[in-house]
Amino acid sequence: MLTQTTTRVLEPSDLGAALAILESEPVANAFVTSRVQVAGLDPWRLGGEMWGWYADGRLRSLCYSGANLVPICAGPEAVRAFADRARRAGRRCSSIVGPAEPTTQLWRLLEPSWGPAREVRANQPLMVTESLSADVTPDPLVRRIRKDETEVLMPACVAMFTEEVGISPLAGDGGLLYQARVAELIGTGRSFARIDDGKVVFKAEIGAATPEACQIQGVWVAPEHRGKGLSETGMAAVLRYALADVAPVVSLYVNDYNTPARKAYRRVGFREVGAFMSVLF
Repeated sequence: MLTQTTTRVLEPSDLGAALAILESEPVANAFVTSRVQVAGLDPWRLGGEMWGWYADGRLRSLCYSGANLVPICAGPEAVRAFADRARRAGRRCSSIVGPAEPTTQLWRLLEPSWGPAREVRANQPLMVTESLSADVTPDPLVRRIRKDETEVLMPACVAMFTEEVGISPLAGDGGLLYQARVAELIGTGRSFARIDDGKVVFKAEIGAATPEACQIQGVWVAPEHRGKGLSETGMAAVLRYALADVAPVVSLYVNDYNTPARKAYRRVGFREVGAFMSVLF
């Protein structure tokens, strides 16, 4: 008997079924889950559409289509269906990102019409921890950033983004969306930094948070302070806040070629459990 499949844009009434899929893999799906838990499935509030792939009338896989295209719990058939829909719609995202296997397949199907990409990061180890290593003492000077310190933090955020992504976040709309995102993280108490003499020497954010898991992002050390162990002690401080105040599992993903960062994260207590992939346009 042939399996009947279909793909459609999910509606607010599909929220329960979508959350069941998202929460089945709380670490890998933390970014999208955190958005859906806050905004639901209304495209305007969510900042994009949530596509659902159904097999025999049951929702099996998802794909978030917004600033990022993110396959979620997607097997080969679902990925093909999502690729067909994305191809028909045309590229509206700035990146494709997600677990390496489905993201690799999705990009393979989309590259003939969407390529070439500006950069493909095929292997970004996904790291997790449930505890802070006793080998690293958290930096006592790393703390939550206050709203009145936004202008102090912003240059470090712009430097980190430009260094990591390869383009400035101030391009296009003049940085309005990026500044709003930085302000949001500060306002929710998820932005952390060490500030010495009015300058940021280390920073990181908890970019996504659910009751089950959270994800650290935007880790940055000022160039003149690199090689001093600040990434380890700073990350230990942020990890301590995350485990105490946010979620029992903390994750991040890192470029495979960034050997110093991977080593530092392992020292703090993280272990590699899988891989993500990012395609940047």
